[in-house]
Order: sequence, then C-alpha cells, then structure tokens
Amino acid sequence: MFMPLPISSNQSLSPEPELAQIPVSFLEHAKRPELFDRMVSIRRKIHENPELCYEEFETSKLIRAELDRLGIPYRYPLAETGVVGLVGTGGPPFVAIRADMDALAMQESVEWEHKSKVAGKMHGCGHDGHVAMLLGAASLLQEYRHKLQGTVVLVFQPAEEGGAGAKKMIEEGALEHVSAIFGLHLASDHPIGSVASTPGPILAASGFFEAVISGKGGHAAIPQHTIDPILSASNVIVSLQHLVSREADPLDSQVVTVGKFQGGGAFNVIPDSVTIGGTFRAFSKDSFFQLKKRIEEVITRQASVQRCNATVLFNEIAKPFYPATINDKDLHEHFQKVARDLLGSQNVLEMKPLMGAEDFSFYQEVIPGYYFFLGMKNDSQGQFKPMHSPYFRINEDVLPYGAAFHASLATRYLLENQPKSTSASDQKTESTSTKGNFRDEL
Repeated sequence: MFMPLPISSNQSLSPEPELAQIPVSFLEHAKRPELFDRMVSIRRKIHENPELCYEEFETSKLIRAELDRLGIPYRYPLAETGVVGLVGTGGPPFVAIRADMDALAMQESVEWEHKSKVAGKMHGCGHDGHVAMLLGAASLLQEYRHKLQGTVVLVFQPAEEGGAGAKKMIEEGALEHVSAIFGLHLASDHPIGSVASTPGPILAASGFFEAVISGKGGHAAIPQHTIDPILSASNVIVSLQHLVSREADPLDSQVVTVGKFQGGGAFNVIPDSVTIGGTFRAFSKDSFFQLKKRIEEVITRQASVQRCNATVLFNEIAKPFYPATINDKDLHEHFQKVARDLLGSQNVLEMKPLMGAEDFSFYQEVIPGYYFFLGMKNDSQGQFKPMHSPYFRINEDVLPYGAAFHASLATRYLLENQPKSTSASDQKTESTSTKGNFRDEL
C-alpha cells in the first residue's frame, strides 16, 4: 500500500518540512520490492528487444500496456511511436517529465541473461532504464493522483539518437498547456545516490557534415597525370582544425571533428574521389552557424587549391541540427531543493558543460526545461563503461532514484506554481476539455 505523502489539499503552498518530505517518501516507495522488481522487469524486456529511432513499436506497446494497467489515459501515436500520458487533475498547472525510448545500431558485447536478442542493435545509452524509471514515476504519481494539484504529463519520446524525436513530439502537440519539462540521463561516471547538473548551457548544439572531394584518378606511379583527392582531403582536414584553434574565441567552446574518411581501394591507385564527414559543436547559436558557414567555405576553397571540386552536404532532414541544451536558472533552483531533500547536499554535484548533444534541447526552445545526470557508479559492481560503448550496462539499483526524482520534481513544481487567478469552475472546465483529448487506447 502506498504511503500517504504529507501534502495539504488546499491550494496554498505546504510548509517547507512537508515539501522536503515528498522526495523521501517517493524514494522509500520506489525502493519497495513490488515497484522495484516491476521496473527491473520492464527495463530488461526493453533491453532484450532494442529498437532504433522511429521503430520503437514494441517498446511503445509495452509502455501503453503498463499505462493501461495503471489506469493512466494517454495519447498515441505522436511522432510515429511516441506516447503522452496524463496523471492528476487534468487542469493547470501542467508539468512534463520525459524519457527517450530508442536504441543504438551496435552489437552488445556484455554477456548476461538479458543480452540484446537483436543482432546489431543495443540499448547502449540507457534509454531502456529511462523508460523504466518514468513508468516507475507514473506508478508513484498515479497512486498519489488525488493529491496532485495540477497535471503531470508523461512524455515517452522516440528517436533521440539523431532523429530529433523531440522536435516531432512538439510539432504534434506533446507540450500543449505544459509550462516546464524535466529530463534525466543515467551517468556511469557519478556514484549512485548522486546527481550532477548546472544552470545554463549543459550540452552543446550539434550538427553533421559530409563532403565529396573529386579529382582525377590514375596510377600511383604517375601522379602528374592525376588530380589527387586524397591529398586534397588531407589538407582540408588540417585546415578545418584551424577553425577552432585560430578563429574561435578560446573562451567559447567549439569542436570540429572529422570522423569519416573513405577513398581508394588499392595501394597503387589514386582514386577519383574521397568522402569525408564529421560533426561540429558549439554552445552559442551564433558560433554554431558560423562554424557551419566556415566548414563549407574551407572545404570547397581548400579543395580548389589542389585543383579538386568539393560538394558539402549538411543533410539537415536526415540528421537535424540539435540546439544547445540550456537549463533554466529558475528550474535549477527548484531542482537543487528537491535533490538536496532527496539525496543530501553532499550528493548534489555541480558539473562542467559537455560537448555532447541531446534533443531535449528542442523542448527547452519552447518552454523552460531542466536536464540532469543521475549517477549509477558502484565500484563494488565493477567498472561501468561510458554510454555508446558495446560494454555499457546499467546498475539497476539506480531505478528507484530516477522514479523518485521524476515524481518529486513534478509534484513539487505543481505545488509551487499554482494558478493565481483560476476559479474552481474554470479549472473544472479546462480539466474536462483536456481530458477529452486523451483516451485509453492500445
């Protein structure tokens, strides 16, 4: 049976001691065997059957079945496979908590009972755990729904790994009425029972480029009769590094990396063309698009110096640019209070921004959002490899912490952001209107 949380049922804010007890109560419940075992089971089922971006049909089916079991109404589909559930009054305020669902195109190298059953696909970034934790939070919130002073929107999102699923979710109405959103990511470099984040930029904007550099092939022994695209591409790559080292402000972090170089197939043949590709990152929008402009200029002009032609593609349709992930400063204060109450001040860590990217940033371009990292390292369980490693694994003891964080951040946000001039009749009208857009469907 769910432990009642000490929350006043009136519209005024509860006293600080009562607010501080909310995360503790949620965590205690999330650690109970019934819910913990349920989250573990869900996570393992998803892990065994990984699905790539916009192909998460079975994952989505599992999510909907769990929401049906809990009696939570939802909308489906959004962005092909996405699901949006509602818990609470159905009226304002609305706050969202989000989990991504997709896997990676890589072969799992961890040998264990629940290893991926699909060749070449793996949950190597922890999204299986993210879904399990959000469903755990859904269970906590549904038990507590009669005391929620507003509505929690559960966002199960496809295609974070390069597919910009968040952007499509927004376009299809996932954030309707929502005034704030929270998201998390499991972190193998922080101890279990700790969290890490920072206000302002936490992850970079990201884009990809590909270039075909064309020359004139021929025998390697008579290079004077050729126009060598390999030599040209090599000069291009060196010149691209100068964009950061000589054109960027040293205090404005930027990255240009060439990770793809394809050309030639024989030791003694100069090929007709070479293909290179890479990524570019920046925290500032101006810096990001300046990099994009200069990448194209450097590739085409440097290639011409070597008598080659170059075509540069950014292919924003297949690989959309991700904005920088920028944490709202007011939500940072909210997060800090909840995290300290849940874990203790010593386990709430300030982190430096990373040059990785996240499509959670699309939500933050529309409404205030907050993204943080949830530690799961436990040295007694061996080394935990970083995300996107074929040896990546999850410490399942972290699942209750994620569920409690989701539920606590949302619950206290609702309590602390009550509408100032909404009458009971208006709330009832809006509640009925909103619920009319949701239904139980499978």
